[in-house]
Amino acid sequence: MNDVLLACQQLSRVYQDGQRQLQVLNQVDLQIQQGDMVAIVGSSGSGKSTLLHCLGGLDQPSSGAVTYRGQAITQWSPNQLADWRNQALGFVYQFHHLLPEFNALENVAMPQLIAGHSQRLAMQRAAEMLAFVGLSERQQHRPAELSGGERQRVAIARALVNQPQLVLADEPTGNLDAQTAEQIYALMQRLNQQLGTAFVIVTHDQHLAHQLPRVLHLHRGQLQAVASEQAAC
Repeated sequence: MNDVLLACQQLSRVYQDGQRQLQVLNQVDLQIQQGDMVAIVGSSGSGKSTLLHCLGGLDQPSSGAVTYRGQAITQWSPNQLADWRNQALGFVYQFHHLLPEFNALENVAMPQLIAGHSQRLAMQRAAEMLAFVGLSERQQHRPAELSGGERQRVAIARALVNQPQLVLADEPTGNLDAQTAEQIYALMQRLNQQLGTAFVIVTHDQHLAHQLPRVLHLHRGQLQAVASEQAAC
């Protein structure tokens, strides 16, 4: 049985920079399977975020294909892509992007409400996810009343509230101190193990990346496998 969730084939992304073309991605091939835990590392400006945006349908590649369960998302309409992102994907960013006027519970419930669930069901599911990330007692707090680590845990709960099979995380610990970053990585690993959620994590932090079983290095627009510390153990 084919358990590949998301894949790209010969994926390239070229930007026009004045009179010259800047090739950020160069014929990238990648497969993400159910339950994968993958880190993508690389220097600043290497194209890590561009790759993640193409995989999530937020940016269109210049050439190549991105497929979800064998279907080419590059051929979908904007509405189809929006529905897919809401129902099948979760996104976590360096900056949490929580809505400041809403409390933690309401922020986490947003994807459920957008998906058309009742407010009662959305709030119930949001409360369950906040409990899962250890924030039951902070449900009524707004983002400004939470620590950086707590805000990122709320963002992770929001990414998972629709029970996606895959979460794309772009520098999810880049705005946190080292100890809190370790805690967030440990949380994502626990969610991966207990829920079977696949994670693709873009990061510049080599130490944290090498705690994951699969590490890929993006260099000159191409992905190369890296032997991780955990895999070598």
